[in-house]
Amino acid sequence: MARLAAVKDSLDKALHDESKLWTKYLAKVEKQTGVNRTYLFLGSAVFLGIYLVFGVGQQLICNIFGFVYPAYCSMKALESPSKDDDKKWLTYWVVFAVFTIVESFSDYILCWFPVYWLFKCLFYMWLMVPMDNNGSLVLYRVLIRPTFLRYHHKVDQFISEAQNAAVKAASNALLTEKQD
Repeated sequence: MARLAAVKDSLDKALHDESKLWTKYLAKVEKQTGVNRTYLFLGSAVFLGIYLVFGVGQQLICNIFGFVYPAYCSMKALESPSKDDDKKWLTYWVVFAVFTIVESFSDYILCWFPVYWLFKCLFYMWLMVPMDNNGSLVLYRVLIRPTFLRYHHKVDQFISEAQNAAVKAASNALLTEKQD
């Protein structure tokens, strides 16, 4: 019960953070309707969850969560003087790319499950939640970084050989063209 109270307090704090643009809109709706902004937020979240299970266009909603907001935050991070936010969003995009590649193999099967889009959207939110150990940082540290460190030399060698082969093929094509 104490954990639930802590989550509620954290949510209330986030919903009353006046530095965020969306809290100003939420405050406006709260004032007009007389409904507490926590209930407005939770009601919207429940509606979105139901829509992601039964609605049409769930992939678009997931893409908005997975692409649009992170892209906006990434652009803000690039323009800020701090480098910590750059690292956070670069990590997000690395994990997002790995997930996209893995998902491409299972997408045709998983998308038939009604809760697929809801879980995918929740997964995206977990990757970017504004806390020290969000999903992208955890997955990067636990899975992606160790794999990268183990295999990056082989990948670098493969890329170098592919570049050399491409340069050689282009040179041969240009020489053959000049001879004709």
